[in-house]
Amino acid sequence: MTSDLASCLWHQTCQENPAFPEFTGEAVTDLVVIGGGYTGCAAALQAAELGASVLLIEADAIGSGGSGRNVGLANAGLWLPPEDINAELGTETGSRLSTLLAGAPGMVFSLIAKHAIQCEPQRKGTLHCAHAPGGLDDLQRRHAQLRAIGAPVKLLSREEAIRRTGSEAVHGALFDPRAGTIQPLAYVRGLARAAAAAGAQLHSNSPATGISRNGSGWQVATAKGSIRARHLIMATNAYARDISGYDAPQVIPVHYFQAATDPLPAALLEKILPGKEGCWDTALVMSSWRLDQAGRLVIGGMGALNHFGSALHRSWLPRKLAALYPGLKDMQLNSHWHGRIAMTTEHLPKILDLQGGFACFGYSGRGIGPGTLFGTAMAEALLNGDRSRLPVPPSRNHAIPFAGLRSAYYETGATLTHLISDR
Repeated sequence: MTSDLASCLWHQTCQENPAFPEFTGEAVTDLVVIGGGYTGCAAALQAAELGASVLLIEADAIGSGGSGRNVGLANAGLWLPPEDINAELGTETGSRLSTLLAGAPGMVFSLIAKHAIQCEPQRKGTLHCAHAPGGLDDLQRRHAQLRAIGAPVKLLSREEAIRRTGSEAVHGALFDPRAGTIQPLAYVRGLARAAAAAGAQLHSNSPATGISRNGSGWQVATAKGSIRARHLIMATNAYARDISGYDAPQVIPVHYFQAATDPLPAALLEKILPGKEGCWDTALVMSSWRLDQAGRLVIGGMGALNHFGSALHRSWLPRKLAALYPGLKDMQLNSHWHGRIAMTTEHLPKILDLQGGFACFGYSGRGIGPGTLFGTAMAEALLNGDRSRLPVPPSRNHAIPFAGLRSAYYETGATLTHLISDR
């Protein structure tokens, strides 16, 4: 499954459904944004609220890429712990990035409240669960590093983790109260609605076909029109398309798939994630699980559902569900979907300097908070001319050798893992 999202739970239950027309004709604007995910919609909202004219074009529908296929965990920080971030970026830059990302869930939930976004927000924290006794070593390392920078995280014993998750398959957990869960598609569409209300022009089904410099600004061509803009933000991330005049930054495409049960009975909801935290585990081939507002259990793991081996991913899901919750071993999984993640070799997001514009990419599976933060910051930096508030310094070049082979390596590893695990 790639473009057909009919079986994606988020597209079935989304309560935010603003309509945006196809772009036609000609336009002149302060900022043109290409891509209607978290980054692009947050940038459009911020630019409009700063009083700039802004025009956003999305090739499909708003949220049709990774933002509409997300797990929905609004986490604080990145997949990398703070000391690893500092090792890559240096202590000053790395510490600043960790501080900014620590506040990203607060930014997300504040925007939800401010604009009354109907996205099932639950700021009840997340649980990073040890999938085996050895997983506790990783959690202890992360706990120590996060506490050292002031994060209010708590390391839970196996007994407490079992009580919080309702699963005896966990061996401890790291609880982060700053985080939470959302309906990810509804959140991005709510950002788009808020941006339009603030004065931004948004257009769906309007892929960019060409980009060029126009004096000190930009010329963007679409199938049915053209746009002139002083500034440009490329916010396509893992779903970049071929655009004449623009070489999309290389990323390692990694996929993640999910499925959902029917709403669970009240008696089970008293035992399974009674605190409504979102969960993921310490396994090398990661798994996640959470509840939605209706009480469906949403469970997922690394892998794509569009190749000959994807049946192994699908057959693993009910085994994983039964391993976590034996009482759900006969529960049918009705929805299956997957999305694409843009990973970098360092597992760090990047901003590429386009000289009068930015391209942002590489959230490596952490799109909600970082996308919101980076989109907002890029819009501010372009309009105010002050780059000092960008989360990371922009770079002029970016390359990943053998990105396709690395992607195949991850997918093969996930497929083989799901062939043999939880049997």
